[in-house]
Amino acid sequence: MDPLSECPGTTAQVPETAQAPPAPTPLPAPGRRRVLAGLGMAATSPFVLGAGRTRPREAPVAAGGPTGRATLLRNAALVLTMDPALGDGPLGTVEGADVLMRDGAVTAVGRRLGVPAGTRVIDVSDRLLMPGFVDVHTHLWQSSMRGGCSGRDLFGWLAACNRPTFSRISPTDMYRFVRLAALDSVQSGVTTLVDWVDALPYDTTTQYVRALADTGVRFSYAMFQAESQADLLSRVKKELIDPLPLASAQIATHAARAIEGLNRIHWEIAQDLGLMLNSHVLERVEQRADDPLAVLTGIGAFGPRLLMNHAIHLTDDEISAIAAHDVRAAHCPLSNMRLASGVMRLPDLGRRGVKVGLGQDGGTNDSSDFFALMKSAIGLQRAHSLDASVFPQVQDVLRAATMGGAEAIGMADRVGSLTPGKRADVLVLDPGTLNFAPRFDRIAQIVFNGRPENVEAVFVDGRPLKLGGRLVDVDTARVVREAEAAATRLRATAPAPADRRA
Repeated sequence: MDPLSECPGTTAQVPETAQAPPAPTPLPAPGRRRVLAGLGMAATSPFVLGAGRTRPREAPVAAGGPTGRATLLRNAALVLTMDPALGDGPLGTVEGADVLMRDGAVTAVGRRLGVPAGTRVIDVSDRLLMPGFVDVHTHLWQSSMRGGCSGRDLFGWLAACNRPTFSRISPTDMYRFVRLAALDSVQSGVTTLVDWVDALPYDTTTQYVRALADTGVRFSYAMFQAESQADLLSRVKKELIDPLPLASAQIATHAARAIEGLNRIHWEIAQDLGLMLNSHVLERVEQRADDPLAVLTGIGAFGPRLLMNHAIHLTDDEISAIAAHDVRAAHCPLSNMRLASGVMRLPDLGRRGVKVGLGQDGGTNDSSDFFALMKSAIGLQRAHSLDASVFPQVQDVLRAATMGGAEAIGMADRVGSLTPGKRADVLVLDPGTLNFAPRFDRIAQIVFNGRPENVEAVFVDGRPLKLGGRLVDVDTARVVREAEAAATRLRATAPAPADRRA
């Protein structure tokens, strides 16, 4: 979904009436020893997922850094490693296997692994294990207007919902909306996300990044600024992003001939900081007039450090150029359908080996259901082509949701598969549910039957963010209550519709 950058000089200004009371100071995180001991995660007393659920308490999840003690996920029915060298087929599947994690990394995958002294053991019998989902394009702040402008296309949605809302969110309430959406993503199985964020004042950016960090998710903050505030990009990276072990940055832009000078500045800053450039491209056919690919080529950005979001209305020559230059792409099928934007030429991109990941695209996805995203990526192409054999198939979309997404954002050396040495971002799925059972084709069922409630556990950097079907140390009722209060304040300051103004 195209954000506010169609008006690149716009910087969010919050009126006094929109300001909320200071954000409550989060409770200190309880010691990991106490939390994990309470869950029974010890080698002598294995923790069984789904048993003994207790009411969670709110506290920020400590993220990043070594965990010291090892954790063994024991006796999974099936592990999708996404590394063909580790198992069978293109998804590297291993039946009846264990996954060992230590110091935030995967250290071993295999059958009947040894249990090092002091290891926490979690019995995952009958469960399915896989890497966490990689969401390569979203706008978390848009949880502030879920379901809004439901009858509008992209341009109508931008005019009636996106722009009027973004500019009125206070720093305090920005924290609340972002935290709500980030936690929703985590419980759906997202362990890495790229959040494209339009121009914000520094104090609001601080709250935005804080909300992401408090969630414990791995994230890349793709930041946009107008030319007059471009110095904030390096400042945000240095002061807010670099100190966080699970955070990284990208430079966001909106390629268009009218702001080619700003696009060039963004690319120069991205080069100076060693970051990817992240741009919306041809989400609607009308944006052909912006000449975005020629602009990106002209400023020298056309290459593997460019991530293009949507990229729906491409010509054959443009697809060839994208493939030849190893440009990366984000596919957002749910948003594209919702906004009547079109159908990405995913089979043609796949045929040429273009690295494509899946993106939820914030508010116009309307949920954080990554399973629905995978189903849509398959179904949209089949409905468009009238061919059930068209790319992507089940294994293709599972790879795009994990390893393919990691490749698209330049993080394949760290996440996307359960290869020993990579970071331990792991999902535990429970197939023994009404929507999933009975067993027929487990891999296909992940895509076609899976729902967020099948995600029983989520580990990021080896740390549990969800266990037994519940977010760890999160008072979800409080998170919802605070987001509802923020939305009420936002509605109270909304301008009257144009047809009711004098």
